[in-house]
Amino acid sequence: MTITIGDRIPSVTLTKVTADGPDQISSDDYFAGRKVAVFSVPGAYTPTCSARHLPGYVDKIDALKAKGVDEIACTAVNDAFVLKAWSKDSGADAITMLADGSADFVTALGLTMDASKFGMGTRGQRFSMLVNDGVVEQLNVEAPGEFKVSAAEYLLDEI
Repeated sequence: MTITIGDRIPSVTLTKVTADGPDQISSDDYFAGRKVAVFSVPGAYTPTCSARHLPGYVDKIDALKAKGVDEIACTAVNDAFVLKAWSKDSGADAITMLADGSADFVTALGLTMDASKFGMGTRGQRFSMLVNDGVVEQLNVEAPGEFKVSAAEYLLDEI
């Protein structure tokens, strides 16, 4: 079942990328007591993710925070070391990277996709959401092959 607006984020373990290395954190703890804009990319270093998706959120950090967002997080079915390198290479230090290496988070959300034809296996769909104290307030899931509703500009307009 796919998560919907008004649902609580499922309880899973994520790996938060930090300067000191990977840090295991429960989704319950991560989302508690604050407003987080989360976006999911199919993979670090992939074309649309690197050229448009991540840079859009980097460009809109201040605008999102002006609308009450406490933190902006990117999640991908990649390991924490790949996400750390991608963040550094992309100048995205202000974006929290949440590694979902085994696809536990996107599976619990019901937002997986099969990217086997590209040699990537199970990945997260491209989406954005606004989570307030663990509850989904806004959810934007892309149609396959598209990049519109998960963009930073779209989420910003929805808040």
